[in-house]
Amino acid sequence: MNILQRNFFRLLRSGALNEYESLEPMSLYKWQQLAKLIERQGVAEIAVKGLRNHTFDESANFPKTMIDDLQAHAATSEKKDLPRLSNRLLNRRLRKIQKGERHQIDASMPTLDLLNIIVRNISLILNNGISLSAISELGSYLRTRGDKVDFVKLDGWLEKLHIKRLAQLEGSILISVFEFDQDEIPFVEKVEPEAYPLILRTLEHTATDTTEEWHFRQRKTGFVVNNSKVMRRNLRRSIRYINYAPIETSSNFLNNFAKSLSEIEE
Repeated sequence: MNILQRNFFRLLRSGALNEYESLEPMSLYKWQQLAKLIERQGVAEIAVKGLRNHTFDESANFPKTMIDDLQAHAATSEKKDLPRLSNRLLNRRLRKIQKGERHQIDASMPTLDLLNIIVRNISLILNNGISLSAISELGSYLRTRGDKVDFVKLDGWLEKLHIKRLAQLEGSILISVFEFDQDEIPFVEKVEPEAYPLILRTLEHTATDTTEEWHFRQRKTGFVVNNSKVMRRNLRRSIRYINYAPIETSSNFLNNFAKSLSEIEE
């Protein structure tokens, strides 16, 4: 991990988890590159909090305008839809959990909130690649509300939804680059070795992974053409995560494929 990436994750840990570790001095060019990386990753709001925490850090020689510039790019808070899974059967199970938990004698809404965060991360991972903003949300929730979570119940839900290993990957990312201890994340039985390489890949490829995606388009002549580059990228992403959640990963790919076909103008 290079100096730019180290400072990137220090800012995220500071902004999302209130953890302080001195930033390393960098050239103006590298600070500008870091700002671009922050914007591409959609974590400007978190990074701004981190920069403000480092205002009096003598080694943090970031440009004085960096906070204002990133603040202008910070995404506005939007209402988040109820997380869903692509596989119909698994999504029905998820909806049953989401709707029924509040009526249970041993209801645990913090546990349900954590499940929703995990599922939201899964949707982002399979459709766009790892979202460091959503992973940061997971880490923040574990640190602030983890003591309220019934991890035995959560483990049962993850098993029932066949997403236990993808959840474990999310937790492994927190351990690999956000410096969580494994015992802070009970649903991580084993740290996934690919977590760290996948994060480094995310930092390098986000701009490509989040471009507008389409599989098929109809030309004015009436012929239907496919975007082979996007198809290959989505197929590679599905192959990358197929072993973590075979049912959900394959369902997600097929659903996106079918959606692209249905959107062809007739």
